[in-house]
Amino acid sequence: MGIKKYTPYTPSRRNMTGYDFAEITKSVPEKSLVTSVKKNAGRNNQGKITVRHQGGGSKRKYRIIDFKRNKNDIPATVQSIEYDPNRTANIALICYADGEKSYILAPEGLKVGMKVMNGENAEARVGNCLPLSAIPIGAQVHNIELYPGAGAQMVRSAGVSAQLMAKEGKYATLRLPSGEMRMVPISCKATMGVVGNGEHALVKIGKAGRKRHMGIRPTVRGSVMNPNDHPHGGGEGKTGIGRPGPCTPWGKPALGLKTRKKNKKSNKLIVRRRDGKTIASK
Repeated sequence: MGIKKYTPYTPSRRNMTGYDFAEITKSVPEKSLVTSVKKNAGRNNQGKITVRHQGGGSKRKYRIIDFKRNKNDIPATVQSIEYDPNRTANIALICYADGEKSYILAPEGLKVGMKVMNGENAEARVGNCLPLSAIPIGAQVHNIELYPGAGAQMVRSAGVSAQLMAKEGKYATLRLPSGEMRMVPISCKATMGVVGNGEHALVKIGKAGRKRHMGIRPTVRGSVMNPNDHPHGGGEGKTGIGRPGPCTPWGKPALGLKTRKKNKKSNKLIVRRRDGKTIASK
């Protein structure tokens, strides 16, 4: 989608931008493919806040996305490109030859009326979902499975893609958007192309209220709090945090501390971390 600017009739409007929704062809979602979403404002089943800065926001219906793409060798026609309030990417409504409908992530270049297909026999072109074993080396893919048949978990945000670098034995090597090089079982499925709506990162929110519509509550710096509220708090005027390094509100090290377990099983599948370092396999 393109980016549109607003007439600056207030200070917040001056730098605000938004989508022009030029690619969107249908505004009302398919009724059989939506479900209600219960808001929890970052609270768990005990009512305790486990994720801060969440709450409020506009009411949404969840669009049920087909991340498994396991309806093989049946062609489907793209019926519409739609906006999804639950994710950064747009979604496409497809209808299979037998009449079944489903939503998929809309890759860049997918248009209404185009045909898409899943399975080993599908062509390696935009929108088709194939196992990594059937995708040519060097191709850009998205919506990638980590475990065969589990459904896509990686590379699903607007404008991103991974590149298939090599295939050897049971594994394919992918270069992820973060720069990480990772091996994935070669029988895992991936969708051809780049996720659409790449201009998403260029949108300027412009005002605080627009964040509240998204369900995001204010974030306050620890250094402006009192000492009983945050380890960075206290002091007269603008003072330092008074510690060797930044901390969370609970006194744990923050900003740069490595939290990944040293003996995590999937470490052996990571060829190169996103910081350029390799993980020594045991």
